[in-house]
Amino acid sequence: MKIDIFCHILPRAFYDRMLSIASRGQAMQKRVREIPVLIDLDLRFRIMDAFEPYVQVFSLSTPALDEFGGPDETPDLARLANDGMAEIVAKYPSRFPGFVASLPMNNPEAAVLEIDRAVGELGATGVQIFSNVNGRPLDDPAFEPVFQRMAELNLPIWLHPWRGPDVPDYPTEQRSKHDMWWVFGWPYETSVAMARIVFAGYFDRFPTLKIIVHHMGAMVPHFAGRVGPGLDQLGARSENEDLGDVRRLKNRPYEYFRMFYGDTALFGARHAMECGLEFFGVDRVLFASDMPFDPEKGPGYIRETIRCLDEMPLSDEDRSRIYEGNARKLLRLRGL
Repeated sequence: MKIDIFCHILPRAFYDRMLSIASRGQAMQKRVREIPVLIDLDLRFRIMDAFEPYVQVFSLSTPALDEFGGPDETPDLARLANDGMAEIVAKYPSRFPGFVASLPMNNPEAAVLEIDRAVGELGATGVQIFSNVNGRPLDDPAFEPVFQRMAELNLPIWLHPWRGPDVPDYPTEQRSKHDMWWVFGWPYETSVAMARIVFAGYFDRFPTLKIIVHHMGAMVPHFAGRVGPGLDQLGARSENEDLGDVRRLKNRPYEYFRMFYGDTALFGARHAMECGLEFFGVDRVLFASDMPFDPEKGPGYIRETIRCLDEMPLSDEDRSRIYEGNARKLLRLRGL
């Protein structure tokens, strides 16, 4: 069984609502409008059938809910999205053993309430958050209750990157060019968000906290020397920085980076998958494809991810852990 734990969908009612406020979240709207499998379940099923046995634990596509409205609007959008995903899971449990809830992170109090509703009433197996909330870092104290509540529930947070083309590549320009905001900006966003979570001390304060980082931890595994011996020298290269948060950590920063979970959504880059697997270890890597954002609009990333995993020199036991075993242990799945 292949349990795809990081792939995306747009429930019909939420999709229609998104289009009705199309002036917002424009950075990704054009992209998602051109991928019918995000909405068309029959088309999705035909693609999934080619990879049997294969099931999906899905979450909303980008952009984050915060792109679509203010703190008074996003709680309703979150409820609409989560109700829609829960309905799909309830109707097709053999296809979708779980879903990942969305949160109105620009309204942290409402976000905690939606966690309780989505998990307690709808059966969500975790929540998705993004690498920033309208530019605010995730170690902002306002967001700490979200991390605390998920640790109390012993369910994972899915961490997805986000920045738009309005973040320029150079300070002398107004916008990013050639999709660099996505190609390189998203891995940077993810990696910095991981660092802010580490230095906030969340793993010390919330020992049961579990965070699944999209795209195999982004830059972190590739720069293990920088997050290891490099960050052991933190403060040696900069002046006038308050390092109190670093001194309060119980372990080296490197050890906390290895507490995250990575997924295999790397678009067919086997060398990157091997690097992430070496960094996180086989027990902290889960199968995921990022379907349906490949050039074929559905099957491409699933096929290439499976190819990489099947070509890697893994034992049958380790390969099974990545495909399904780790998901079965970490998530609350139905019907499997």
